[in-house]
Amino acid sequence: MLIGGLQKTTLLDYPGKIAATVFTIGCNFRCPWCYSSELVLPEKIKNQPRISEADFFNFLRKKRGLLDGVVICGGEPTIHQDLPDFVQKIKKLGFLVKLDTNGSNPKMVEQLVNKRLIDYIAMDVKAPKEKYSFYTGGRGNIVKIEKSINLLKKAKVDYEFRTTVAQGLSKTDILKIVQWITPAKGYFLQEINLEKGIINPEIRKLPLLSRKELQEIISEIKFNFSFCQLR
Repeated sequence: MLIGGLQKTTLLDYPGKIAATVFTIGCNFRCPWCYSSELVLPEKIKNQPRISEADFFNFLRKKRGLLDGVVICGGEPTIHQDLPDFVQKIKKLGFLVKLDTNGSNPKMVEQLVNKRLIDYIAMDVKAPKEKYSFYTGGRGNIVKIEKSINLLKKAKVDYEFRTTVAQGLSKTDILKIVQWITPAKGYFLQEINLEKGIINPEIRKLPLLSRKELQEIISEIKFNFSFCQLR
């Protein structure tokens, strides 16, 4: 596995658990607001420090009994064919595993779920269908995204959908996303971090919903889900 980063302890990334977060290198999307370009853009990836699998698993062995789980994010983890083997090694050490994914590889997600390798999945829903191309840098395949959405809603695994509310997304857009994913267990709106570098600076010219507006939207849509919050 190509590992480009490790957060040794987090109380935020895995709901209700103490976890470590491992960042895989590479992504098949080019979301204009992405602030992890060092894991996405080839010209930056080549300068990104790597963490060997051996060092990562040595770290995990020392954390048995101290951490509940491991969050695998990126980049996009599901582009790596060795992901199931990587997850299986983590599970053998006794850790829960949460996967963060853009939903672009439903076959990989299904494989992980069917093998009971994943305990929690967080899937990003970038935008309503008609805006998906823009918010993935022209790389979003709606058919695959929809397969992943439907797969999670039927699978016997804890999951959540989430949308980072980037510039240009409106209340109407969010309501369309809600209609698309409902019924579902959980949905989170995430405020964008404007302090981090982004892939396409042009997005900064678009309007951005305020926190107050997002809180009002949450109040309106929360009844569609078992849990729905603003992060």
